[in-house]
Amino acid sequence: MRVTHVITRLIVGGAQENTIASVLGLRERYGWETRLISGPTQGAEGSLEPLVNHLPGLLTLEPALVRPLHPWNDVLAYSRLTRCFRVGRPDLVHTHSGKAGVLGRLAARRAGVPLIVHTIHGPSFGPFQGWLANTVFRQAEQRAGRVTTHFVAVAEALIEQYLAAGIGRRADYTRIFSGFDLTPFLNATNDLQLRARWGLSPDDFVIGKIARLFKLKGHDDLFALAPELVRRCPRIKFLLVGDGDWRARFENLARTSGFAPHFRFTGLVPPAAVPALVGVMDAVIHLSRREGLPRALPQALAAGKPVVAYDCDGAREVCREDETGFLVRPGDTPRLVQCLLRLESDPALARRLGRCGQQFVRQHFAVETMVDALHRLYQQLAAARRTPSEMNAPARPPAIS
Repeated sequence: MRVTHVITRLIVGGAQENTIASVLGLRERYGWETRLISGPTQGAEGSLEPLVNHLPGLLTLEPALVRPLHPWNDVLAYSRLTRCFRVGRPDLVHTHSGKAGVLGRLAARRAGVPLIVHTIHGPSFGPFQGWLANTVFRQAEQRAGRVTTHFVAVAEALIEQYLAAGIGRRADYTRIFSGFDLTPFLNATNDLQLRARWGLSPDDFVIGKIARLFKLKGHDDLFALAPELVRRCPRIKFLLVGDGDWRARFENLARTSGFAPHFRFTGLVPPAAVPALVGVMDAVIHLSRREGLPRALPQALAAGKPVVAYDCDGAREVCREDETGFLVRPGDTPRLVQCLLRLESDPALARRLGRCGQQFVRQHFAVETMVDALHRLYQQLAAARRTPSEMNAPARPPAIS
């Protein structure tokens, strides 16, 4: 089967890691011909392009496929994607993210691609944005949804949101958790030398947060609860992994609040460096108000770390109350403080939650599990579409490169 994935940009992020793992996994595990089309990677979040650049012909960059709304570029990207699909003749186009998801699916339909799949990594519409933007993105998803053969969602919560918006039927959706290489996280340890490198002592209770330094990621809430946490437990430190447009703002906030000694900013780190950083954390907190299923949560659990998360989108499907961590109503600062102090004061509880979480992630989040699930889904979709005459027809000629 020839499969082309399309994504808006290959920044360092969960959706992008998921997409690359899918493309490489289907190629290496099943020998399928997979390709990836992406818009240009720009911004402080870093790029994952080096992970695929070494494979000839796998990655195609489309300069007009940019994240902001841009009528001229959007029309140009749609036209070029349509032409690319007509020439390459993929059996299936699989899109990711908002802009690429809409333009890619419409272009695939115009080009006559037999099967069109879209992964929902996070909501494109919702109360986190203004009325106009919410209306535009909802209508765009509804339009693209009408030409979509099947949806993949990384969380059941996203399926419910899209069904509530009138997009597709329940049978059109499959939940496939966003898998990743578990081994580095399973092997992560509390490396005291790494702690020392970041100014963390062996006795510090380290609360980690892995997220872009940007709006809706919950860093403001973390700074709001820091004074009470530190007052009640002076050995608490915060290790913030990630970069973004708001980094200078948060570093200044740490200084002006007088709590700079308790915050460590790692900046942008390559994905391969994340497991070691998770290893030195005692707990991982996730306070995003908009996230499909935050990748940081299963990564923390894979390393045996308890998690505390806002009960948004798919977080509850991994952060299970008093089983792998604690769920908190968004904005409930007193409850956040209570949960974190409970973990700090009860190491046995933290270990129990971490062990349970590790077992859960082993079962559901291995990258091989994700790739195998995609492979089964693609085959089922192809089989459901074929007529008896098509099933007996000779193989299609190779694509024109």
